[in-house]
Amino acid sequence: MKLSFILAVLSSFLLSFPIAAYEIKSGGGTTVKKSGPNAYSLPAANLPMSKRLDFSVGNSFFRNPWVQAPASTDARDGLGPLFNTNGCQNCHIKDGRGHPPEKGDLHAVSMLVRLSIPAKTAEQKKAIIQDGVIPEPVYGDQLQDFSLQDQKAEGKINIHYSDVPVTFTDGTQVILRKPIVTLSHLGYGEMQPDTMFSARVAPIMIGLGLLESIPDETLKAWADEVDVDQDGISGKLNKVWHVEDKAFAIGRFGWKAGQPTLMQQNAAAFNGDVGLTSHLFPNENCSPSQSICQTLPNGGKHEVSRNILDFVEFYSQHLAVPSRRNVDDPLVQKGQALFVKVGCDSCHKSNVRTGVRDDLPALSNQTIHPYTDLLLHDMGDGLADDRPEYLATGREWRTAPLWGIGYTQEVNKHSYFLHDGRARNLLEAVLWHGGEAEKAKQQVLSFDSAQRDALIAFLNSL
Repeated sequence: MKLSFILAVLSSFLLSFPIAAYEIKSGGGTTVKKSGPNAYSLPAANLPMSKRLDFSVGNSFFRNPWVQAPASTDARDGLGPLFNTNGCQNCHIKDGRGHPPEKGDLHAVSMLVRLSIPAKTAEQKKAIIQDGVIPEPVYGDQLQDFSLQDQKAEGKINIHYSDVPVTFTDGTQVILRKPIVTLSHLGYGEMQPDTMFSARVAPIMIGLGLLESIPDETLKAWADEVDVDQDGISGKLNKVWHVEDKAFAIGRFGWKAGQPTLMQQNAAAFNGDVGLTSHLFPNENCSPSQSICQTLPNGGKHEVSRNILDFVEFYSQHLAVPSRRNVDDPLVQKGQALFVKVGCDSCHKSNVRTGVRDDLPALSNQTIHPYTDLLLHDMGDGLADDRPEYLATGREWRTAPLWGIGYTQEVNKHSYFLHDGRARNLLEAVLWHGGEAEKAKQQVLSFDSAQRDALIAFLNSL
């Protein structure tokens, strides 16, 4: 019996019961019931009071700005000299989504541009598998558009859009916008002409510890790289370098699942985004041709101590997922049935259990509803950035978790979605799907206005 048929039957079975019976608490026992601007910023509901101080300390290092060295606040000095932001919260605004620059913005702020050059030789292709990307020789693997005072930033990010019209069967037309990214005011010479750009907005922070706690075996069982069941969905695992273990591991975090753990994700962001070193990434984020890192003072060998990394890791692991809303609304229930019917749940998996984590009991053995499989999927030409990362091709992206997505406007005061924020609302995000999701999208394009409203109502209930 085909797996897709079994899943469809199971989904129908679950939908025959009140949603409240199994899915209101998206994050299991960690779920909080909270609306408003701080809905993404609360500790897990089951986190004991004895651990709330650790959460608060981690929050302080995540929220407060870092400063130039030397400084009297030596626990927070060492910023830059090249960076994208001076604090994590500037990009992950209220622990939520970043956005592309608006008209009049001088800097991208919560969006950055990844850089790399294509692999042309056998040695370079091997280097991508081993190292993830081949950095641009002068500017590295991301453009830093800020610098310390009186120093030169690497450049300026410019973005404009071209129109992409899409028409529903009933004649309704939606104009999508496709971003075109250019760089200007390069501070350290010319960039290689074949450099690949990939704009990325900061992702939401909720539920990350739960995603980290999904067993490897579960992800391996979901993976179907050669589409054995012939359902058109062929999710695959990214295999990335685990710095501490000095071995390859399953990628879970980042838009292309390029990091294996929250500890490494956080340390990489401190290094690339804020210009801070740590025991995981001990080198400044300057290339050999940029002398600025050697000539300016820094905050010491490891500017982000192991202790600070531990606190920030704990904080990022225990940010709670807010509960679902309006689950008894017939429109929401109709939208959920449509979501399942067209096959969106093939990738946005709604039901999984975390493993046992003796050191993190709040995250252990939780039944959660993240609406992701954490796998890489071919999303078609429309979303392709043509920039490979480890095993991810230029057309592949990790399935984004959908839990909490309905709170975006309340928390972040915008409704920009997808990896580069091109979608201005949830419907546009759906319509950008292609590749493995093309069949599902075509079914959505056949929806009438009532069905479209129901689908969006369901997504906003998450």
